[in-house]
Amino acid sequence: MFYWLTSLSDGGDFFNLFRYITFRAGGAFLTALIFGFMFGKPLINVLRRKQGKGQPIRSDGPEGHFAKVGTPTMGGLLIVGALTTSTLLWARLDTAYVWMVLFVTLSFAALGFADDYAKVRKQNTAGVSGRLRIVIGLIVAGIAGYWASTLHPADLTNQLAVPVFKDTLINLGILFVPFAIFVIVGAANAVNFTDGLDGLAIVPVMIAAGTFGIISYAVGRIDFSAYLDVHYVPDTGELLIFCMALIGGGLGFLWYNAPPAAVFMGDTGSLALGGALGAIAVAIKHEIVLAVVGGLFVVETLSVIIQVLYFKRTGKRVFLMAPIHHHYEKKGWSEPQIVIRFWIIALILAMVGLATLKVR
Repeated sequence: MFYWLTSLSDGGDFFNLFRYITFRAGGAFLTALIFGFMFGKPLINVLRRKQGKGQPIRSDGPEGHFAKVGTPTMGGLLIVGALTTSTLLWARLDTAYVWMVLFVTLSFAALGFADDYAKVRKQNTAGVSGRLRIVIGLIVAGIAGYWASTLHPADLTNQLAVPVFKDTLINLGILFVPFAIFVIVGAANAVNFTDGLDGLAIVPVMIAAGTFGIISYAVGRIDFSAYLDVHYVPDTGELLIFCMALIGGGLGFLWYNAPPAAVFMGDTGSLALGGALGAIAVAIKHEIVLAVVGGLFVVETLSVIIQVLYFKRTGKRVFLMAPIHHHYEKKGWSEPQIVIRFWIIALILAMVGLATLKVR
């Protein structure tokens, strides 16, 4: 919205600043951060009043979690509200990639909200049926995948870019949309699995968002993409604004989610943020890099899959409890130890992911 202030510029005044993505990205970050600080406490008060007993706690979970009984959930509303408002204010609204990512984010947020609402209302951890969640997620991701394929330049349409090996493209053809579905739905559920301790999911999400914001800016500029030998995807630089809004909203949320959490993100936030990361990766042709940058989320998901498959086959468990962060709780690690060490791992993986921009 603010971009249209450039129409008032004569080329050398204050309004000319709104032409620059970096300036608007900074504005998006600050707007989302202020939104989080302004509406965080009022939202928590409303959620606490409406939810009563708060988010249900797993009866078979770590003992320390029972102290969290009564903590409200759906805190993801704060993040999604902040990043949506900020993106609409600061991004160029004639950029289709922005709308595609917002579509995925808001759709998964609505799905997560329905799941959180069902859990709170029934006071159990079942929520919306798994089959319905999968169907809706597949439909949303399918629309986004097809949408992205219509936006990509002709030489990149339905192609999978391979990091490190420059100019290497794999033509997926009609399989591109199913692949995009796998990336988006997989990312949404991976972040959802990771969201189990105070502050555990939101910081790695912000780290991943910052990484993909940088990559989006680079691949969206023909000069930067040429220098780095990455595939140029016009207009994706605007996604930096979305990413910075996510970081600002995430920091505003973390203020209240820091241990001991005053509010949980819930599926409202985890599904929305994971879906957003997946959609951005599809938009900028860095789907494989997402598996590196979001490696922590991948490990959390694999721990659940391994646990379930091994238990069904042998009746025994590989981990004391899945996802893997609960395994370390059972081993005696304190919650802050797990959270901070996982943050460090997420940061290291983000640096590795960024390195793929130049290692060619």
